Amino acid sequence: MMFDCFKKFFEYSIIFFFILTLNFFIPRLMPGDPFTFLSSDEGGVHQSYSEEQIEMYKAYYGMDKPLQVQYSDYFKNLIRGNLGYSIYYNDNVLRLILRSAKWTLGITLISLLISTIMGTILGSLSAWYRNSIVDRGLYPVMILLSEIPAFLMAILLLFTLAAKSSLFPLSGGITVFGEYETWFDKLLDVLHHGFLPSLSLTLSQLGGFYLLARNSMITVISKDYMRTALAKGLSSKRIILRHGLRNSILPIITRVFMSLGSVLGGAILVENVFNYPGLGRLMREAVTVRDYVLIQGIFLVVAFLVLAMNLLADVLYKKIDPRVG
Repeated sequence: MMFDCFKKFFEYSIIFFFILTLNFFIPRLMPGDPFTFLSSDEGGVHQSYSEEQIEMYKAYYGMDKPLQVQYSDYFKNLIRGNLGYSIYYNDNVLRLILRSAKWTLGITLISLLISTIMGTILGSLSAWYRNSIVDRGLYPVMILLSEIPAFLMAILLLFTLAAKSSLFPLSGGITVFGEYETWFDKLLDVLHHGFLPSLSLTLSQLGGFYLLARNSMITVISKDYMRTALAKGLSSKRIILRHGLRNSILPIITRVFMSLGSVLGGAILVENVFNYPGLGRLMREAVTVRDYVLIQGIFLVVAFLVLAMNLLADVLYKKIDPRVG
């Protein structure tokens, strides 16, 4: 048992080391730098400072040192828990990330919760009533949803429910200069702005959970204990919930944690469609101005969350099913 834990910790440590290394080098492979960068909007080169100022700032941020020295300093700062100071925003990187992460985690967790519950329920019903009109109606719709990327779903919702019908705001996370009588009014405004980004992520994940739940339930239904429960005259609801769902839930629980990476990736793209004030918009702005320190910080936090969820999925899988070695 101890050997398995050490082996798993070692494997994740190696993966994390490679991620940190890529995290350091990839921003520096982009054309331009934080002081002379390429504008993604106009394609031109923008120089924000004079040559003397550029040399001074490069020395201040240690960018005048050899690359291997910068790499070593990067790891030393991480060990001390220092993610650095944003060159463009003149602010602490961790503070900037935490300020944006609350928006991203909000729509991510809400969409993951709703898509998991709805996908599991619909998939279980579709499996129980297999080849019925319910199954034949749900199956192609869910297949279609599972093939549409989150950002494309966001664009469709933006045009139909925001631009065309004006039911929801076009962009932002809250009304600019909005005045609220109570905190509840402010909450409603935040939910109103976050509805379409959350819906985009929910619909893009729903098909995957539906198909997994359906296939898992179909396998469980063929078991002897399910036939016995049916022969006893138990209600369909009790058979599905108490016997079927309890034994088919394991791969669904694992999928929840394993899906965090894809949901976060989708959220980053969706936020840019709706100009939502989360990590996605912050990352786009950091890449545009070549803010190496901020780019590294965002990638590091996202990578850590994904690895942590994968590790948690492994642990839970073995706890729920001890047969898994």
